Amino acid sequence: MKRLMDVMMSASALVLFAPLLLGIALSVWVVLGRPILFRQERPGRGGVPFTLYKFRTMLNDGVGEGQLLPDERRLGRFGRWLRASSLDELPELWNVLKGEMSLVGPRPLLLEYLPLYSPEQARRHLVRPGLTGWAQVRGRNALSWDERLALDVWYVEHQSLLLDLEILVRTALVAFSGQGVRHGQHATMPKFTGGASERHE
Repeated sequence: MKRLMDVMMSASALVLFAPLLLGIALSVWVVLGRPILFRQERPGRGGVPFTLYKFRTMLNDGVGEGQLLPDERRLGRFGRWLRASSLDELPELWNVLKGEMSLVGPRPLLLEYLPLYSPEQARRHLVRPGLTGWAQVRGRNALSWDERLALDVWYVEHQSLLLDLEILVRTALVAFSGQGVRHGQHATMPKFTGGASERHE
């Protein structure tokens, strides 16, 4: 039932939001240049890698060969707006349609985090990663890593169609409010280093 809902809703959204997707793509091209899409390998269900697609939100400015400026320096007003509204995530609907992601589930994080999770935290990979999730509607990037990963595992243990529908509704409210995009003084979520994460002020 969950997979059927994923296919029907992602396919419908891709058609319905096609003009919006085109408009955002053109905006990214004008403001940030090419490439329009950000592509990165992320772990899916069982930790199996897949290519995640998002609209690019940062400049590719660097300080040297292979070295990029900090996120705060590369994330301008346009990129912040895309992230706050979650519109940068819309291309992930294609990942949902392909079966690599679900509409609701733990957010797909970086491959480099896989060996850093505790056995309990690693349970977040028992389900498909989601376009949105329980942690995203309970605090988003404003949460500590401990809180965020605990909420991901809670979802795995309590997932249901009713909970998914609740999360989708709450996601729309969070996206409109722009809450939880920043983590303390960081423009984006600081990297996970394993163990007990530090809490922000």
